[in-house]
Amino acid sequence: MSITIIDTDLFAQTAKAAQDSPRLRKNHNFHSDNNAACHRLLNALQPGTYVQPHCHLDPNKEETIVVVAGSFGMVIFDEHGKVTQHFVMSATGAQRGVNIPSGVFHCMVALEKDSVFFEAKAGPYVAVQEAEKAAWAPAEGEPGMAAYLASIEALFAKN
Repeated sequence: MSITIIDTDLFAQTAKAAQDSPRLRKNHNFHSDNNAACHRLLNALQPGTYVQPHCHLDPNKEETIVVVAGSFGMVIFDEHGKVTQHFVMSATGAQRGVNIPSGVFHCMVALEKDSVFFEAKAGPYVAVQEAEKAAWAPAEGEPGMAAYLASIEALFAKN
C-alpha cells in the first residue's frame, strides 16, 4: 500500500477528468471500494453540471464537504422546494465547507472552472433512492432541467 499525496496536482487531475466527463463532474475516491464503512473522496464539478436536489434519509448519511479548490454555491431547500438558505463556499473565502444532516434537501453548483471539494460520509455507497430525490425538481436529462439549473445559478449571479 502506498500513501496518496493530496495536492494541487491531484485537484487538477480530478478537475480535468470532470471536464472530460459528459456530466462535467468526477470523483477521486480514497476509500477502497463502495462497501467501505467510511467514504472519503475528492469531487470535482465544472460549471454547467447539474446535481438534482436531494436528501439522504439514512440517519448515518450526514455529509461533510470542505472546498479545496474554486468555489461552489450551496442551496438548502425545505421539503416543498422553497429555498431556505443559499451561500457560497470557496477555498479562499470565509465559508469553506458545510456539514449537511440527513433529511436536508440540498444541491450545489460550481461557480468556477475546476472547483473541487473533499467529502466524507458513512458507507457503504447506496445510490440516491427515489424517495430522496426532490420530486419538485427535474431529474438529470429531463425537460426543464436546464431552466431549473439556470434558476439555481441565478441565486449566485453577481449584480
